[in-house]
Amino acid sequence: MDRRKFVKTAGMAGTLGLLAACGSKAGTTPCAEGSSGPITDGVKWKMVTTWPRDFPGLGTGASHLAELIGKLSNGRLTVEVYGGNELVPPFEVFDAVQRGTAEMGHSAAYYWKGKIPAALFLAGVPFGLTGNEMNGWFYYAGGLELYREAYAPFGIIPFPTGNSGTQMGGWFNKEINSTADLVGLKMRIPGIGAEVIRRLGATPVNIPGAELFTALQSGTIDATEWVGPMNDIAFGLFRAAKYYYYPGWHEPGTALECLVNAEAWTALPEDLQEIVATACKAASLDMYADFEARNGTALATLINVHGVELRAFPDEVLAEFKRVSFEVLEELAAKDEMSGKIWASLKAYQDTVRRWTEISSQYFLNHR
Repeated sequence: MDRRKFVKTAGMAGTLGLLAACGSKAGTTPCAEGSSGPITDGVKWKMVTTWPRDFPGLGTGASHLAELIGKLSNGRLTVEVYGGNELVPPFEVFDAVQRGTAEMGHSAAYYWKGKIPAALFLAGVPFGLTGNEMNGWFYYAGGLELYREAYAPFGIIPFPTGNSGTQMGGWFNKEINSTADLVGLKMRIPGIGAEVIRRLGATPVNIPGAELFTALQSGTIDATEWVGPMNDIAFGLFRAAKYYYYPGWHEPGTALECLVNAEAWTALPEDLQEIVATACKAASLDMYADFEARNGTALATLINVHGVELRAFPDEVLAEFKRVSFEVLEELAAKDEMSGKIWASLKAYQDTVRRWTEISSQYFLNHR
């Protein structure tokens, strides 16, 4: 069934019936202290995003969130979506929401490392949690509370809103047979992974997704990671690089986020706050399902139609990625109090969930 038809027929009855109370165990919604009374006239919000409008998975996920909010609120709260560079540049989404230029934003936390060092830990960490494990940490292991504590000084309330699942390792114009092949390599890679490859001799750069093809084709960069097959084929990256490496050691389960201006949030009555919070969770499920459903087909097209050479990183290269990743993570956690709190929480949770993952989904998949 088309997801929009599902929302229309079942969303109001099902989703609104399950709205959690303020202060619920899952911590999905900040308390509505200071919120205004019922709104009779429609409220109009803007949402700015880091992604091109209607880009598969990411852009469509932001648009789906806006559509859900409008339908579930029966038009009392509508959200107009702006893709990257339509209202603000892709990497200025956080600033736009903080200033109130837009009431909402959709992006990924690691882009804000210059403002919030701890944000590097909130989209996911190298060799860390999978998408499902990340959701467990957010909603039932204290992650969301730490997330909001980190963003509170900036007048922004974050909501986990989407997950790409385990990403690919990236596109390369030469084979990677050892860490020596990384020396001098210019690679687009954000987050903690950028510092990891820097320490192994590569030069990381961070540019918006819409510029990746041109940068790779022109030789401005030698390699790039983006997301996975569905997104990578949409950008045509297979036309600019020959080798497609896995796994995405740097982003094993990347969480996307919805940013909400705190003043705009407080101005909403409690029921609209609950609708926004629940819509974010529903949009998260939809995005994850979208990636899981389409990546396999896209991968087959890349290999069978476009002749892409699929490669696994050698074990010794992955071992070095892992060694340096944990070295970087510990150093970052030691430099910043909030980063230390989040990293301690992530490590404790991963230690707890690891055993279950190993004997359930991981063991099963090894034998499927």
